[in-house]
Amino acid sequence: MKSIKPTLFTAYNRVMARASGTPPRRGRLFRLLWPLTSYLVTNLTVTVFWVLFFVLNKTTVKGREHVGTERNTLLLSNHQSMLDSFLVGLAAFYPRSLIQPRLLPWNPAAAENFYRTPILAWLADNWKCIWVQPGRHDLHALHRMIQVLPSSVMTLFPEGTRTRDGSVGRGQAGTGLLILATRARVIPVAIEGMREVLPIGKSMPRVFKRITVTYGPPVDYAEFLAQPRTRETAQALIDRVMAAIRAQHDGLRPKRR
Repeated sequence: MKSIKPTLFTAYNRVMARASGTPPRRGRLFRLLWPLTSYLVTNLTVTVFWVLFFVLNKTTVKGREHVGTERNTLLLSNHQSMLDSFLVGLAAFYPRSLIQPRLLPWNPAAAENFYRTPILAWLADNWKCIWVQPGRHDLHALHRMIQVLPSSVMTLFPEGTRTRDGSVGRGQAGTGLLILATRARVIPVAIEGMREVLPIGKSMPRVFKRITVTYGPPVDYAEFLAQPRTRETAQALIDRVMAAIRAQHDGLRPKRR
């Protein structure tokens, strides 16, 4: 795939140009101040969540050495709560992100959850969220991910939705297409305990719970790069990643009992 290196907001503005169901438009002043406001807002938020995860709850982190600090790194995790993206990025990079802002991950985010109000939308944009339309299968969002990932880090949940029963579901082919297009370094991530901290349907996180997050070694998917870039290839690739996540997650659940 031909490499494209647009300015930071070129693709973003294309997405905003859609006639309906669009994310909010941002003016020149917002774009000018965004590197500063994103750094301040995200690190302040992450610091608050560090208190939630490591002080008010007991969080155990394993395998952080597998993550590294390379660009074009994709953290793929199972999905249990709306706070998962904060946990995955925080446990991997905080407090190093205070002096290396590029380690603050991009986060594709469901529009119905993170863009419900103007204030929440402003926060989401500063959290480096990528607007994903309701119903998913958003090619504009996929294009945006392909643009930003090679020069950065991204957190993504291949299942596309939060688990209802705690199990790790099937990954979506779109994530496999993203990997094939960017040849990202893929880190499988497994989290357990976040359903107890913020269950589906609740807005206030709970405290005094036990959380575990593990980072596995990079997934080897070289064989898929030689295959035709089809949805079937993408699905087979993401199935391999999900198998790694599932194996890590299965190793966590007995220990929590």
